[in-house]
Amino acid sequence: MLSDEPPQPPASVAAPAALVEAAPAAERPERMNRSAVLWVALAIFAQESVWNFYDAQVPAQLRQFVSSATVIGLIMGLDTGLGVIVQPWTGLISDRLARSRTGRWPIVVAGACVAAVPFALIPWATGLPMLMLCIFAFGLTANSFKGVTETLVSDYVAPQQRGRAQGFIKAGVSLTIIVSALISLLVVDHSLKAAFAIPPVLMVVMVALSYCFLGRRHPTALRREDTGTHTRTDTDTDTDQADPFSSPWAVLKDLVREPSRARLLLMAGIFCFAGMWAALRSLTTPYGTEALGMTRGAAGGIALPGAIAFLVCVVPLAYLSHRLGELRMIRYGIALFVAGLLVGFAEPTPAFTAASVAIASIGYAVFSVNGLVALWGLAPNNRVLGAYTGLYTVASASGMALGPALLGATVDLTGWRYMFLNAAVLGAVTFAVFTLVARRAGRPLAAAS
Repeated sequence: MLSDEPPQPPASVAAPAALVEAAPAAERPERMNRSAVLWVALAIFAQESVWNFYDAQVPAQLRQFVSSATVIGLIMGLDTGLGVIVQPWTGLISDRLARSRTGRWPIVVAGACVAAVPFALIPWATGLPMLMLCIFAFGLTANSFKGVTETLVSDYVAPQQRGRAQGFIKAGVSLTIIVSALISLLVVDHSLKAAFAIPPVLMVVMVALSYCFLGRRHPTALRREDTGTHTRTDTDTDTDQADPFSSPWAVLKDLVREPSRARLLLMAGIFCFAGMWAALRSLTTPYGTEALGMTRGAAGGIALPGAIAFLVCVVPLAYLSHRLGELRMIRYGIALFVAGLLVGFAEPTPAFTAASVAIASIGYAVFSVNGLVALWGLAPNNRVLGAYTGLYTVASASGMALGPALLGATVDLTGWRYMFLNAAVLGAVTFAVFTLVARRAGRPLAAAS
């Protein structure tokens, strides 16, 4: 949850909304299950290793058949847009499986094995129709288990420790950016087919390892209800049957009717920031080749310093966010994100561009640690965390679907030289949205005091 104090029953969402901003310091937090965090991080690392390489190299693959940056941005947003449709349903299904002996693992394991096939076939596509088929098949199957994997942390980590756990998990995720950049630097220019084969093999192997060491522990996993202290027993069956959140539509109806609109506003902010990050990731490699004259492999390696910066900063940022408040830290992160983009625009060289991406990556690290935990904290109960992870994905995937196309459209209008300046302007709009979110979430607290 958003603080180490036991969360209050959701009779009113105003109080949790205030806690998102205030996030008072913990009195005495429980010990975090570090081994569980390690294996959950490995499972998330497995899927993100594929997504990061996908974002770095598929735009360049599309440029063999498509010249417009806008169209490339739309296609790159298409696969993540599938998450808007798929993930709320698979999230709700995983919430039901979470209370069985197998847990959410069947969705994760099966999804990883199936998604590996179309991804590995991408460089074998000799025409745009075949490439689009591979992109669609990968996007559909990979999105089916992406949010479910991220929800695993809620099954094995106590609510009071999820923010810190997210910091360690995101540190592991940052390693996937390093892996992607190294594959781009060392393999892409020599064998594109081999480069596309490495990430899916890593994904399948690491998901299998994570399941072997953690999946069998699911029947005794730490599971708590909204009080933060209740352990599930067989007597909870009647409660499950009476659960009003029986479909994504029921969850969405509750979201819309929530009086303070704090959850809707938070999802709007998630939409904006995720869109800007996706746009930067998707178009940085073409920017390197078009504006800086770099080779495709070298341009794909621009993300490496950012991955290192993310790795170094993400855990301290998680602890700092716990004390200062999630929304406040996210606003600081957006400001840093915009500052990094302005650095890249001011001096369009490979070195300054890499430094720009590194600064922006630190800003995004703040958001990546806090966004999902904040939304979990506003969920009506712990039995819909998978569905709320799906809602988070609806917001972020919608932004990711539109962000690259929007930034690509500005590139078509102004040229590649101004891409970072255009992104900074859009980032400023994102900052304004999160400022509104913070004010609305903080009003109940101010009124109470």
